[in-house]
This record gives sequence, structure tokens and C-alpha cells, in this order.
Amino acid sequence: MGKVLVFGSFVVDLMSRTPHLPVPGETVKGSVFKMGPGGKGFNQGVAAHKAGADLVMVTKLGKDTFGNVALETMKNLKMNADYIFQTDEAETGAALIMVDENTSQNEIVVVLGSCNQITDQEVDSLSPVLEESEYLLTQLETNVSAVEGIVALAEKKGVKVILNPAPVQKISDMVLSKIDIITPNEVEAEILTGIPVTDEENAKKAADWFMDKGVKSVIITLGGRGVYVASEEQRKLIPAFKVNAIDTTGAGDAFNGGLVTALAEGKDLLEASRFANALAALSVQKIGTTPSMPIRSEIEAFLENNKEA
Repeated sequence: MGKVLVFGSFVVDLMSRTPHLPVPGETVKGSVFKMGPGGKGFNQGVAAHKAGADLVMVTKLGKDTFGNVALETMKNLKMNADYIFQTDEAETGAALIMVDENTSQNEIVVVLGSCNQITDQEVDSLSPVLEESEYLLTQLETNVSAVEGIVALAEKKGVKVILNPAPVQKISDMVLSKIDIITPNEVEAEILTGIPVTDEENAKKAADWFMDKGVKSVIITLGGRGVYVASEEQRKLIPAFKVNAIDTTGAGDAFNGGLVTALAEGKDLLEASRFANALAALSVQKIGTTPSMPIRSEIEAFLENNKEA
């Protein structure tokens, strides 16, 4: 199994469940409040770790109470914390999450704090651990300069790069040309390509747009419809598993963590996408992000029970 480096954000999730999402100026009585570890990068790292990846997690924390949430979580999960940067010049990030308990839809405000201030020197210090890695998984929830730096370094070292382009923002052609696999959802794919991903034909067009920019493979997640996988060799829509979703927060992170784990184990793109689909399906059946990520035995049992799906 190849080593996986997940580079990205950590924020503390402050999550409330409510009968409906408030409109501007409205106060709504919530039913549940939970505080816990989150951030796209950290969620994906935890998903990969719990799924069995040989993982190195990289993020940046403030020296504060919220930073301790990350370190305690990593200690409890027996995750390698050797590459966690810390600063006393910025606070640890936080996310305010509201979940509609009837529809499972959510609204999120993220304040990135310290993980939005990863320096060039900190990126360069990862050179030795990248030497040992097969895959880099990163997102757009840290400062863009850090993403550009780690992607360039990974390419130089021959490490395969997976980019989850979330939260969605413009990506330079230079960065896109260095990406092995990009994993937007349908909304992100439309914003980046200008093509509404309403059906399989348009998913193909959006995938072509990315591949014309030099991206080698494209996986567009389509929520309940499944995922569209495109590479030079093949194109296929892989259906989603049918489950009862309780909380969709973090489903994309579960998918990405599962995808990189399966690829590092040598699975092909289609097999890896199905494995990742299983992680996402399991995660939405529990409340929260990091706590909802399934362990390997749960994933294997789910796949065994859904062979025909």
C-alpha cells in the first residue's frame, strides 16, 4: 500500500440541527448542538485513516482550545501528528453549520484562521515526507498559495495529485495541468466549467473541459445519482447506494478519503469510486463529519451486502 498525504484545513465544527433553516433576520429554535473536529482536509484525512490508509495528515492550527480539539482527536484515533503546524499568530479555524433535520440540507459558514496561513517554508518542509508518498489529496480550503506550492512539489516528486476543488474558486490552468484526478461535485463542476451538469451527457462535456486543461482523470460526484468517472480509457456513471440520509455534511469528504485510500491500495478508478461511494453512503447515515466516518470493517460489510447495487 502506498503512503497518502492529505494536506488541508482543520476547523472546529459548531453544528446545530433545526426544524428549518432560518431566513435572514429569523431566529429558529434548534434541537441539537454538537461541537467537534472538522474542516475538509481533516475530514478527508480521518476518512482515509479510518478506512485503512497509511496516512500523513498536514494542517495548521492556532495554539488555542480549538487547536487542542484536533490534537486530541488525532491522539484518540492514533493518527500521525508529526506534520501538524502551529502558530500563535492566528486562531484555529471554525465552521458554523446549520442542518435542517427534515431535509438533511445544510448551510455552512467557515472561518479558516490559521490553516489559511500556511507558509511557503512550511510547504517546503514537507519535501521528505512527499518523497515517501504515492498520493497527495488536497482541497481549496487553505490559502491558495499553499495549495499551489504543495501541488507543484508533489508533481516534482512524481506523487499523484488528487484535487477536491472545494470550497469552489477559480483554479489556474497551471495548477490544473498538474492534477491527476479532480473530484468536483456537480455544482463545483458547473462553476468551474460553465457547463450545467444536469445529465450524463453534460457530465461528459464538463469532464472533457477539465481534461483539455491537462487533468488526467475526472470524477464528478452527483449526490444521490452517483458519480461520473472519466479517464482516457473509460467513462462511466457509477450509481449511488440507496440509503436513508440523516446528515449529508461531510459526504464529499468521506468520498475523497475513501477514493485516495482505495487508489493507494492499487484499486482502479472504477473500483476506487465504488469503495468511495460506500464510505459516503455510510457517513450520511450518522450525524456529524469526523465522527460519521466509517471504519474499514463497516465499509467491507456494506460492500459485501450491496454487491448487486
